[in-house]
Amino acid sequence: MRKIRMGMIGGGRGAFIGAVHRMAAALDGQIELVCGAFSSNPKKSKLSGKDFFLPADRVYGSYEEMIKKEKTLPVTERMDFVAIVTPNHVHFPPAKMALENGFHVICDKPATFNLKEAKALQKIVKKTGLVFALTHNYTGYPMVKQAKAMIAKGKLGKIRKIVVEYPQGWLSTRLEASDQKQAAWRTDPKKSGAAGAMGDIGTHAENLAEYITGLKITHLCADLHTFVKGRRLDDDGSVLLKFDNDARGVLMASQISAGEENNLRIRVYGEKGGLDWSQMEPNTLTARWLDKPVQLLRTGSAGIYPESSNATRIPAGHPEGYLEAFATIYLNFAQSVRAYQAGKKPKKQFSDFPTIEDGVRGMQFIEKVVASGKSKSKWTKF
Repeated sequence: MRKIRMGMIGGGRGAFIGAVHRMAAALDGQIELVCGAFSSNPKKSKLSGKDFFLPADRVYGSYEEMIKKEKTLPVTERMDFVAIVTPNHVHFPPAKMALENGFHVICDKPATFNLKEAKALQKIVKKTGLVFALTHNYTGYPMVKQAKAMIAKGKLGKIRKIVVEYPQGWLSTRLEASDQKQAAWRTDPKKSGAAGAMGDIGTHAENLAEYITGLKITHLCADLHTFVKGRRLDDDGSVLLKFDNDARGVLMASQISAGEENNLRIRVYGEKGGLDWSQMEPNTLTARWLDKPVQLLRTGSAGIYPESSNATRIPAGHPEGYLEAFATIYLNFAQSVRAYQAGKKPKKQFSDFPTIEDGVRGMQFIEKVVASGKSKSKWTKF
């Protein structure tokens, strides 16, 4: 009966996503940060460790050093898992090394730099039997889980149409030409991978569509474009989708939609009705029906399914958002690690988080979208 011990790779001074992971991990009191290699710059890593009040001997100059030294510590002291919050090109090597040395892994999305690495990592996860989670954080929202449960219970009937969009406006200018760190690595193909906007936020849209509906994409037809002169990766794209139940879909991801913040939205239509959820208003799920009035379903309200209630922390009417959704993944991951340590299977609700299989799907989506965008025939088998 103790907290699960976390080691962090990346996420030092000036890193946005590292702070998000630390707050999310701490929210439910199940996890504590005990060590880290917070930067590829050893000096910066040490300074970051001071910021987080860690003992100097548990702050490392590289992830290789951290994994090797933590493994030599007594089981009662060493980290239980690593959180990887680096740019995309530094996901696979530390994940591989951590798993092969007996440490569980939670990784920021996408899982790896390319599909080849994702498939290799999938084999390692399977071989080791360790817990691997991917932070597609939007799956952690209570109303997203409500939508998923309603569809699984057949409330909409057979799904016919899925429309998912993720417009942002922060890259409407060539921000990467300044000292903006987040823009610089996300628009660099050597660090981000084969896709820009479609890899960064398009994968969130793809994952959300498959998670909520339980369907799998079978074919896609993509149009990718780069609007900002001098940018090396796509900053806007649209994709037509076919799903394994013959449903049709449209996916849009854009980082040049001027004025937009993080307006992720998904609409799912079945034979009996439709559901509409937006990340900008996350506590509300709108249900539209053929034969009755529109319903507004609210987080924490009466009649909400257990799948949603399990991800709800505070009474109805109090906003729950981005950090709480992130924290739900960390909580379920931590409870799965506890079950592993006890030699048991985790409860069903604690198995509800994105895994390496979702990571492989995401990397396959990127590869196929890029291929379709370049193809004259367009429709590409997933």
